[in-house]
Amino acid sequence: MGIIKLTNIRLHAQHGCLEEESIIGSEYRVDISVKTDLKKAAVSDNLIDTVDYVHINRIVKEEMGIPSKLLEHVAKRIIDRVLKELITVSKIKVAVSKINPPIGGDVEMVTTILRSKRS
Repeated sequence: MGIIKLTNIRLHAQHGCLEEESIIGSEYRVDISVKTDLKKAAVSDNLIDTVDYVHINRIVKEEMGIPSKLLEHVAKRIIDRVLKELITVSKIKVAVSKINPPIGGDVEMVTTILRSKRS
């Protein structure tokens, strides 16, 4: 087994419970790691034998483009799509962070982390 990680995918999106968040949006960071068997790809040097991180990045961008009130909801949608579309992924961890959240304090970011595995 092995792990493929995409770190600090930066996006602008319209998530949040406040009305202005859905209008002007905020900056977000997504970190994702997937566990999969990388033995064949390590020998073959062929993209078809691994999990294509371009595909993962596309899923993240598309799901982040759909407004949600909660970061948990977005993270769950990303997990569901990765497990559905990338059948060799056995485990996944997704962290969705809102940078400079409007919470009345000096907070760099808030992060929701969800994990799942193929059943």
